[in-house]
Amino acid sequence: MKYIYQTKGTCSKEIHLDVENGVLKDVFFVGGCDGNLQGISKLVRGMDVEKIIEQLEGIRCDTKSTSCPDQLCKALHKMKY
Repeated sequence: MKYIYQTKGTCSKEIHLDVENGVLKDVFFVGGCDGNLQGISKLVRGMDVEKIIEQLEGIRCDTKSTSCPDQLCKALHKMKY
């Protein structure tokens, strides 16, 4: 299932996701800190969605109430994978 999520409160503007059978097959962030987001994307590709949420949900960026990893979790919740 492919999905595009519009982020809120982060430098990235969108997250493009592809989830199959509860596993994140592909993820791409539009905007944001390119190197960091490429790294996060490579680390979570092929992971179980529940494990990603367990590890990344609630991470904050500096004084913001969210972060790109947290927004990824929000996108995964919204997909109802």
